[in-house]
Amino acid sequence: MQKTQQRVGIIGGMSWQSTALYYSLLNQQIHDRLGGLHSADIIVHSVDFHQISELQHNQQWDELSRMMIDSARLLENAGATAIAIATNTMHKVAPDVAAAISIPLLNIISATAQHCRADQLQHVGLLGTRFTMHDPFYRDGLQQHGLQVTTPDTAAQHTIHQIIYEELCQGTVTDAAQQQFLAIMKDMTEHGVQGFILGCTEIGLLINSHITRHTLVDTTQVHTRHIVRHLLGQH
Repeated sequence: MQKTQQRVGIIGGMSWQSTALYYSLLNQQIHDRLGGLHSADIIVHSVDFHQISELQHNQQWDELSRMMIDSARLLENAGATAIAIATNTMHKVAPDVAAAISIPLLNIISATAQHCRADQLQHVGLLGTRFTMHDPFYRDGLQQHGLQVTTPDTAAQHTIHQIIYEELCQGTVTDAAQQQFLAIMKDMTEHGVQGFILGCTEIGLLINSHITRHTLVDTTQVHTRHIVRHLLGQH
């Protein structure tokens, strides 16, 4: 029987809610493309997010890098032909992971930047965890593709970060949180932002095109489509 897909290894669990969405989207997209009983040829290594979160907030990125490398090598040894880290924040250590494996790392930042360029977005607002908004790794990755990037002010970053970790990562979605996000986004449009990168895989659980007219770049959707292209050998 002819093999129809490459195999991709997914590092997930950060949070499990967004990894479940990755799993659903990948399988749905493969089914839509191939039909019949086809599903995605993926291997998922789901880590304990409690430990990851503690290390993030303690700024122990060297240890986090080691853990992501271990996961990537585990998946490579299991037969994956590419690796995807199913979270934006942990792409802070993506260069370390890419250097430690012999197969491609399907980078969410690069995929997002390419999507923005194809959509003719030039000035984007970046929403995500405090690490994603404040630390330079994500902003620099977008700017390398010629994008102008604006992040919320410090107080708004704190609000967004708190909602992500204390609500969305625990499966809680509230109208109050939604309104806080929308108010922050409205303020950012006054600074010339053309569209918003939902730079945390949980934000799409809260903000979508049904509740706002702002142009949204849902990184979970973008990343899963990028992964599917690899699965189908279209990379």
